[in-house]
Amino acid sequence: MLDFVYLASQSPRRRQLLEQLGVRYELLLPDSSEDAEALEAVLKNEAPAAYVKRVTGLKLDAAVARLARRQLPPAPILCSDTTVAKGRTIYGKPDDALDAQRMLAELAGGTHRVLTAVAIQQGAQRFAALSTSQVTFEALTPAQIEAYVATGEPMGKAGAYAIQGKVAMHITRVNGSYSGIMGLPLWETASLLQAAGLAI
Repeated sequence: MLDFVYLASQSPRRRQLLEQLGVRYELLLPDSSEDAEALEAVLKNEAPAAYVKRVTGLKLDAAVARLARRQLPPAPILCSDTTVAKGRTIYGKPDDALDAQRMLAELAGGTHRVLTAVAIQQGAQRFAALSTSQVTFEALTPAQIEAYVATGEPMGKAGAYAIQGKVAMHITRVNGSYSGIMGLPLWETASLLQAAGLAI
C-alpha cells in the first residue's frame, strides 16, 4: 500500500492542509533551471476554470519529468493551483504593492470566485478535480487596502490576499470550500488520493 505522496508545491499552506489530512509527503520542488512562473501565464480570452486546470496540468507534467530526472522512488505526485476571478477577469499573484492595491480595490464591495484545481499522477493514471468557491468582501477604503498591503501578506497570493490572514476581518461571506480558498480543497484532495491508492 502507498504511504506517501510527492507534493510539487512551494506553498506552506498546502503542506499544512496535507498534514491536516494526516498524509505523509515529500516535497518535489522545481530545480533552479526550471521557470515555474512561466507556467502561470494566462492565454488570450482564457476562462478562469480552463486556466487553473491547464496550469495545474502543466505543473504536474513538469513534476513528473522532475521525478524521472532525479530517479526518485515512485509515488503519487500531487499538484494544485489557485486563481481568483471576477467574471472572466483572472487575478493572479500581484507584481508589487501597487498591483495588490489595484486588485483589492476591484474585489472590494463585491463577490468573486476562488478556483482551485488539484491533480494527482499515479503511474500512467491522472486524477483531477476543480473546487469553486465564492468570497464576498465588504467595501474597503483606500486606507484599509493600503494598511493590509503594508503587512506584506498579499504578495505571492492569487487575488492579493490570504483568507487565513488579516484580511478575514473584511470578508462578510464565504460560500464553498474554505480549504479550497486556502489552496487545497480537502474533500476533493482526499477523494483523489484514495482513487490513486493512498490509504487515508
